[in-house]
Amino acid sequence: MGIPNLQIACDHSDLPSALADISAVGDVVDILEVGTILMLQAGEEAVKCFRALYPDKKIVADTKCADAGGTVAKNCANAGADWMTCICSATIPTMIAAVKEVEEIQVELYGDWTYEHAQQWLDAGISQAIYHQSRDALLAGETWGEKDLTRVKKLIDMGFNVSVTGGLNVETVKLFAGIDVHTFITGRGITGVPDPKQAALDFKAEINRIWG
Repeated sequence: MGIPNLQIACDHSDLPSALADISAVGDVVDILEVGTILMLQAGEEAVKCFRALYPDKKIVADTKCADAGGTVAKNCANAGADWMTCICSATIPTMIAAVKEVEEIQVELYGDWTYEHAQQWLDAGISQAIYHQSRDALLAGETWGEKDLTRVKKLIDMGFNVSVTGGLNVETVKLFAGIDVHTFITGRGITGVPDPKQAALDFKAEINRIWG
């Protein structure tokens, strides 16, 4: 079992704010994500800026692509992204077209996906999945529970590298102790506090304490 990565999700509504936050924590976190909101606001310019600042970091374009996978993925790759996300409701041909253009595709798990769908993704050569507690679900009062951990473990057993995201903070990391999580993805857990760099360092320290 390896040590999970830490990924910052920049779901900012403007590029300058996102750049300020990744400049503060980019040397601490492992993966930089141009979040969906930022992709909609700033698009490939945001990806290019992230790449210029951190030429050696993994960069994710969180497009949640549902169609035109090859075109979207090629554009993201040309801007400097290593990975791109597809929504789980996208067709297999859309995902296959996308995975031909970037290093890896991550399937974003929302709604009524099934393990049969998951096996189709594996069969298509996709090995990364992102398990969510969505922002809207969290605002509605849902929290991480045993049903979530069971699903995460099942996906790992199937052969996925599973990232988890949604309302994570340093305290919730310990819920996943003993599980081979690929990456912890957090946005406001880092960007929404007074000292983002210290928050990132605290996340890394807790991850290393549990999995190190």
